[in-house]
Amino acid sequence: MKAIEITKPGGPEVLAPTERDKPAPGPDEVLIRVMAAGVNRPDVIQRMGLYPPPPGASDIPGLEIAGEVVAVGNTVTAFKAGDRVCSLVPGGGYAEFCVANEGCVLPVPQGFSFTEAAAIPETYFTVWSNLFDRAGLKAGETLLVHGGSSGIGSTAIQLAKAFGATVITTVGNAEKAAFCRELGADTVVNYREEDYVERVKAVTDGQGVNVVLDMVGGDYIPRNIECMAPDARHVSIAFLRGPQVSINMLPVMVKRLTMTGSTLRARDNGFKGAVAKSLHTHVWPLFEKGTVKPIIHATFPLEAAAQAHQMMEASTHMGKIMLTLDKAAEKAQ
Repeated sequence: MKAIEITKPGGPEVLAPTERDKPAPGPDEVLIRVMAAGVNRPDVIQRMGLYPPPPGASDIPGLEIAGEVVAVGNTVTAFKAGDRVCSLVPGGGYAEFCVANEGCVLPVPQGFSFTEAAAIPETYFTVWSNLFDRAGLKAGETLLVHGGSSGIGSTAIQLAKAFGATVITTVGNAEKAAFCRELGADTVVNYREEDYVERVKAVTDGQGVNVVLDMVGGDYIPRNIECMAPDARHVSIAFLRGPQVSINMLPVMVKRLTMTGSTLRARDNGFKGAVAKSLHTHVWPLFEKGTVKPIIHATFPLEAAAQAHQMMEASTHMGKIMLTLDKAAEKAQ
């Protein structure tokens, strides 16, 4: 099969087409002919040599796919050859074929193309697990999410609004601000022009937000703490400004704040399968009603993965960057 491999740690140019043996499904796995795959920030970090795949995972990058089932393991009961599916995978997505654990596989939502379906798993698993399960966001609460125009940000905005929360987000320019407002964000702060801490205090009448979903880290974390209401929850899922941070613990104690975080890729299949079931129950109906949807910024053919990574690193995108392996990927059914 054709695939994209990381020839050595480095820039986008180290991504190169290669030929690999087609994987065979294990007893509880599904073999999928990949029609589309998502490009995500963890892929970039892996390419740089800073995020090795977990034990047993493919060294081929790619954490989310959609396509057709071509074979199943002997204990698989939920899927059969010919099924249209999408899946979260621990690696191997940038290839013509990929295996996935049965519990992490979901049907393509009705009316979605393969490209749209492949844009779901990494961001929706991440946001659902962290925003609703870990942080417990509830209707009537206020969320602060940084990077609102990213794949994670655009997902968080839509889901938070769909479940009755108020959303404040930060962006870097006017175009991204308009994009986030169109998605439903109640307040959008251009961090290049104004202090988001002061804006949050103003729009919440000094009360602060109930949940922070942070992908920035570094010096943003103490500033986020300033934005938080009593009993608020702070969830870290990435560190674009680095994981090292110095904070004053007094407001954490006085306001009874919860500071937590998680990574998804290394979690076991049981955990991921539970998230998948929850998404199928609570979010798939929203997809099929058109209430929420993955936002596709750009698509590239598989062999242009390096160009897709260049776009990801430039941070000019609004929504998801995708790789397509077949013309059928663009057709909704």
